[in-house]
Amino acid sequence: MQDTAIDLSTRLIHHGYTPPEGFFAPAPAVHKASTVIFPNVAAMRSREWKDKSSYTYGLHGTPTTFTLEERLCALEGGLQCVLVPSGLAAIATVSLALLRSGQQVLIPDNAYGPNASMAAATLAQFGIAHALYDPLNPADLAAKITPATRLVWLEAPGSVTMEFPDLPALVRLCQAQGVTTALDNTWGAGLAFAPFDLTGDGTLAVDISAHALTKYPSGGGDVLMGSIITRNPALHLKIKLLHMHLGLGIGGNDAELLLRSLPSIALRYRAHDLTARHLARWLQQQAAVVQVLHPALPDTPGHAHWQALCGSAHGGDGAAAGLFSVILDERYSQQQVDAFCDGLRHFKIGYSWGGPISLVMPYELSTMRSLPTPHLRPGRLVRFSIGLEATQDLQQDLQQALEQALPAL
Repeated sequence: MQDTAIDLSTRLIHHGYTPPEGFFAPAPAVHKASTVIFPNVAAMRSREWKDKSSYTYGLHGTPTTFTLEERLCALEGGLQCVLVPSGLAAIATVSLALLRSGQQVLIPDNAYGPNASMAAATLAQFGIAHALYDPLNPADLAAKITPATRLVWLEAPGSVTMEFPDLPALVRLCQAQGVTTALDNTWGAGLAFAPFDLTGDGTLAVDISAHALTKYPSGGGDVLMGSIITRNPALHLKIKLLHMHLGLGIGGNDAELLLRSLPSIALRYRAHDLTARHLARWLQQQAAVVQVLHPALPDTPGHAHWQALCGSAHGGDGAAAGLFSVILDERYSQQQVDAFCDGLRHFKIGYSWGGPISLVMPYELSTMRSLPTPHLRPGRLVRFSIGLEATQDLQQDLQQALEQALPAL
């Protein structure tokens, strides 16, 4: 019986109904909270925010975000996960959590551009040095590790130019020097290779896997999110503490979208991969193209390393995502290359990748690399992210744009 002496607004806020337990459905429930209600003061004082044993405040986790973290650990083979608002936030959080004034971070010359630019601007303000190394030359990395080096970033393959490094060799080198390794695993997505089991026998692992969930885990081009996954509790705690001090968090609805998309990630990844390989091989035969950069193609730099690490996936076909670049003949002007991109009908011009819509983006390679790139042919670079459209439709689109904008020389 309701207490009619209490105002209606109060009764609505403090309505005592609790639904019965035992409800299960394919989609996990979406819990949204800033405030978390404690049953009593003793419970409030006893709870710990640093692990998943209890709930203290929405920023530190809800059943929804805890579920997403655990499923991402299953995807990549990790034990602990921190969620952040974007892939770049994952990179920044790792570097800021582990580096101090007077120390150094090493970054591959072909890394995701904002990683290096953040080091040159933001990290430098804190007295943290950085240097770029040649990811295809482990000896160059070895030469650049100093007593001040505390963190080495890895990326497989490299951003835009798609070189695939000898990842196990780079990790072994860092381990021998006692240097922490952090891998940007957005391309691999936990599917192409296992970042915490690089040799298949559990003896070699990166220390940290940073992942732009914006890409393949989301799959819709509509969520910004990142993850930082580890297997070392002490390392995780360093990252978790900075995560708390920066007040980083994600929304419950974004977590819901990721949880809905994860069950199909392997199917989507494979579909992107198959179409991308077909189109990459087809573009190799086109007169306007002087080089195709795709890790699964034998003449792409680092192909043997891709084969060794990723070649056993998908029944021996290997796994290679849906991303590749082409270098167009240097005799074409930038205006002609831009017209080629503009002339595509199914490919849209946009950053990011991993969604259902195919994307194209021209890049000025000379502004993106600091070290020599003798393995790349002279010319103008265009990157493609392959979506989920029919392969033949995308091929026809490429053909008509090539014919219109890049006539035979």
